[in-house]
Amino acid sequence: MQILSSTALGILVPLVMATLVIFVRMRRQKKPVSARSIILPPFFMATGFAMFFFPEAATPPMYDFTAFLVGIVFSIPLILTSRFEIVGQDVYLKRSKAFFIILMGLLVIRLIIKLIINDSFTPIQTGGLFFLLAFGMLVPWRIAMLYMYRQLTKKAART
Repeated sequence: MQILSSTALGILVPLVMATLVIFVRMRRQKKPVSARSIILPPFFMATGFAMFFFPEAATPPMYDFTAFLVGIVFSIPLILTSRFEIVGQDVYLKRSKAFFIILMGLLVIRLIIKLIINDSFTPIQTGGLFFLLAFGMLVPWRIAMLYMYRQLTKKAART
């Protein structure tokens, strides 16, 4: 007896995981930031590229490029709402109401895209494309965060 269809499960599991990530990101704003904490997530996530060693995950390069490009576009609102502030001796990511709304909006858009392309790809191909989208979103956002962090810490060191 199957309780959930593979389509429902393919939407529910990423939804739960994305919701957890959103709440972890919101809680993380209460802790000081370092260059290391900004740089490491893309490196940890990069291990996901191992899935592409399996032929089942392969999609046409143009689809991979498009998924990565969509991720870059999705990073723009995250970059625009990420700002740092110095509190005492520590640097913190400023809390932004828009940040939570943007993360939720990106989640909804990703779910809509998943529903649209769901029948066109195997589950592992869909996972690969969404991995590329997420990686394309994370890398520019983290590069921008590192740049902003370094600018702020240089400015603070001069004063």
